[in-house]
Amino acid sequence: MAYVATRGGERAIEQSERLYREDLGRIDKARVDAIAESLPYLLDRVMGEASLYAPELAALALAQSGGDLYEAVLLLRAYRTTQPRITIAEPVRQDELFTVRRISAAFKDIPGGQILGPTLDYSHRLLNVGVLSGEDFVPEAVELANTPAPATQPSLADWQKAQGLIADPPAEHVLLDEIPDVTREPLLFPASRAHKLQSLARADTGGTLALGYATMRGYGNTHPTVNELRLGEAEVRIRHPRGTLFSTGRVRVSQAEIISKAKNLQLGFSATFGWNEVKVIAAASLDLASSQEKPHPASNEEFVLYHTEPVESSGFCIHFKLPHYVTFQSSLDALRKVKADQAANKAGAPAAGAAKPAELEKAIS
Repeated sequence: MAYVATRGGERAIEQSERLYREDLGRIDKARVDAIAESLPYLLDRVMGEASLYAPELAALALAQSGGDLYEAVLLLRAYRTTQPRITIAEPVRQDELFTVRRISAAFKDIPGGQILGPTLDYSHRLLNVGVLSGEDFVPEAVELANTPAPATQPSLADWQKAQGLIADPPAEHVLLDEIPDVTREPLLFPASRAHKLQSLARADTGGTLALGYATMRGYGNTHPTVNELRLGEAEVRIRHPRGTLFSTGRVRVSQAEIISKAKNLQLGFSATFGWNEVKVIAAASLDLASSQEKPHPASNEEFVLYHTEPVESSGFCIHFKLPHYVTFQSSLDALRKVKADQAANKAGAPAAGAAKPAELEKAIS
């Protein structure tokens, strides 16, 4: 595909960018802090899709992009590439998560109990229009339970395995320092499960939902049930060169296990930075669908992983705005030649330099 460099309009280009920045207005620390405080779930989505947990930087990216999610993710990923990798953290284990919300749609009485946590699942969706008239919306205080839930919860899947209900998935024997990194290595097919889960972790939320929804409503043979959904905070532990293991803080994470009732009980899994329930449920459904027989587009790993990549897909779509004068004019010239030849053939007199049938077919294609 040929492109034409946009030249001769440097001043127009500069002014168009200035116009964009002017529409956004002044960006200062107070504005960034306000975004971070008022839009935590949006920050979580941006950090998850950018593969970088940095709330302040995510808020800055949203302010700088005017709320354009794809632009914000691109800004954050670009920044990420400039930062050195100091070390690799220890693996995060499910039963060590500081659990804030944990539910199961498959079992009522699960080890550790159901923890609703923060959710609107059972609420009426009513717009508080009074706020526009000057009435402040002040949320009601949370009533503390007499017996608070434990900070950590056991793994439901481990309990099911002990009961003989589900089997362990095929193991991939990969050493910790040999785990592939999709942010630094190209995605090759067939993809390892580690690469697949990493790609789904930073996939576009909307694209993941669309394809996951397709597998749920009949385009695949997967009808999922949420085995376990967790929102929590994971301890980031790293090892000092002298051997001491210490914590550098906690990050918000979401994870979901999907169980299928088809033939036998199988699990699909997904996890991501931030609290994003719809993303991990849909992604876990896609993980489960990719292991099924007779794959359809929404369960084909190459189709799913390529087309839910937010920066690649949005960049490819947006690039069509750039000048394509050479290729488009070439297509028009070929079309005009074909039409002229067809008109001459109908008149019974071949035009000068008339194209042969094979050449006509090539020009049309």
